[in-house]
Amino acid sequence: MKEDMYSVEQVADRLGLHVRTVRGYIRSGRLRAVRIGKQYRITAGDLDALTGQAPTAARVSGHAEVSSIVQVDGLDRATADRLGTLVLATANTGHDQAHPLRVQTVHDEERHRLKIIILGDPAATAEMLHLLDAVLNADNGLLGREVPDA
Repeated sequence: MKEDMYSVEQVADRLGLHVRTVRGYIRSGRLRAVRIGKQYRITAGDLDALTGQAPTAARVSGHAEVSSIVQVDGLDRATADRLGTLVLATANTGHDQAHPLRVQTVHDEERHRLKIIILGDPAATAEMLHLLDAVLNADNGLLGREVPDA
């Protein structure tokens, strides 16, 4: 994720300060900046830290992401398509838009195998895994497969 970068002049304009004042903040360590050539660049997060504003959700650096791969064997194309549609529809509804749940499905017809790749925050990924567990282990065969007796 790319964070916005501002020049010293842009920061001075945004804060209503003189450019020399902003440079003084940088030299004293009050404002973090990166020097690129002869110019300073200030990230939006560092500007928020200076002004005491809470960073927006898109700028929070403590965000965790989980990646999971679920492999389901014994699925024909039609069943894999139904499961893929369910998973993709679930991923595209009701989640935090700042950190979307990303899902991809790949069906190997030769091996009758479906792989589901899930990328997202831990809570949304856990919800998706619970859904898959419920669908795949349902006693009533939600996928149209015969469930073997234990």
